[in-house]
Amino acid sequence: MEIQQRILKFVTRANWILLFAASVLGFAFLPPDVARGILFGGLIVTINFHLLSRTLKTALTPPHLSSLSSVLAKYYLRFIVSGFIIFVLISGHYVDPLGLFIGLSVVVVSITIATTCELKHYIFKEAT
Repeated sequence: MEIQQRILKFVTRANWILLFAASVLGFAFLPPDVARGILFGGLIVTINFHLLSRTLKTALTPPHLSSLSSVLAKYYLRFIVSGFIIFVLISGHYVDPLGLFIGLSVVVVSITIATTCELKHYIFKEAT
């Protein structure tokens, strides 16, 4: 269980760090609509990640185990709300779709970095 906690903690922190870094770099070097896309996309995906984490923690912690249908209902509700927000942002031309795509990739990048670090740790631990 230790490795899962370490990865979750790393991903949670890395999400916010990557979001901050990508947003600052975006506002410094890219057009405003692309930078806003990075910021809003990163916020959408990072907040969704935190809400999903909280939902699963409360659903799987005894003695109050939640039903699968309530977990799925919350998941789909978040999915629909996120889709609606993304639709409004793109259709209203508030953000550039490329910037939004970059922002929505924040969690994927942090999970990839966490996995790479854990694999490196595991490989070098096995080698010694």
